[in-house]
Amino acid sequence: MANCSIRFWLTLGLFCVLAGPSFADCNDGPGPGVDWSGCQKLNRRMAGDDFRGANLVGANLTSSDLSGANLSGANLREAILLRTQLAGANLTRADLGKAMLNRANLRGADLSAALLVKTELDRADLADARLVGSDLQGGEFGRASLINADFTGANLQGAYLARADLSNARFGNADLSNADLYLARLAGADLSQVIGLTASQLATTCGDDATKLPQGLAPPTTWPCLAP
Repeated sequence: MANCSIRFWLTLGLFCVLAGPSFADCNDGPGPGVDWSGCQKLNRRMAGDDFRGANLVGANLTSSDLSGANLSGANLREAILLRTQLAGANLTRADLGKAMLNRANLRGADLSAALLVKTELDRADLADARLVGSDLQGGEFGRASLINADFTGANLQGAYLARADLSNARFGNADLSNADLYLARLAGADLSQVIGLTASQLATTCGDDATKLPQGLAPPTTWPCLAP
């Protein structure tokens, strides 16, 4: 019995070694499930490539072209994507928590159900982006372009949207509790169904006659205000 037990544990140990965790290989080419965690991939041309479910944690993709790429379900936590081209990219269900996307181009990108908790998107271009059901808690959107973006069902609690351009954005039942909207442009935005929006938040924003507010909230007397 003792010998049987020893053989069992030796076999199990060998299995664990063979099936152990994989490690990043920065020389691998783009592909579904690729592990580029911590890799340096600056100024690369990867437009339209398939990165579904890829592990890109902490990867540096600064100034790379990922326009139209499929990054659905990819893990991009703490990745660096400064000035990266992501226009039209599929980022549905991707994890971008604490990633740096300052001045990135995400025009028309699909970020539905994505995680962008404490993500840096200062001066990023998210015009026409789809952020339906996304978690944007504590996200940094200072001076970002969010024109015509769709935030239906998004969680924007504590998000920093100072001087962001939210003209014609759609918010559905998004949660704006404690969001910073200082001088945010709300011209034509539909906020009629939002949660957590207060008069004090609106007091420093820049809307117009086409801005739709929740029932019971009146526009501040400063509308329209000077463009940020």
